[in-house]
Amino acid sequence: MNIKAKAKGRFERNSAAEEARIKAGIAADPDSRELTAKDFAAMVPLPEVMKRRGRPKAATHRVPVTLRLEPRVVEYFRRGGRGWQTRMNDTLARYVARQQRGHA
Repeated sequence: MNIKAKAKGRFERNSAAEEARIKAGIAADPDSRELTAKDFAAMVPLPEVMKRRGRPKAATHRVPVTLRLEPRVVEYFRRGGRGWQTRMNDTLARYVARQQRGHA
């Protein structure tokens, strides 16, 4: 292939021999195949995929706060591993529910 043509954004087509070698390589590789029109129809543009990254939105919005807790309280929840803040929130939510039932 002409290197100068590549640099200017123009490409030469593969020769019949090159194309046959490529197709033979595809056929010999069990992990690859040529994409079909159905495959292309199912593809999603990258910007759309990138918008969907991360956690799904929670049903209820949580309010970020800063608060000071005793080290033993924080250590207790952290010892439980990942999700310690959620467990702490759930514990406080149960407390609030009990308090509201008692004063309703």
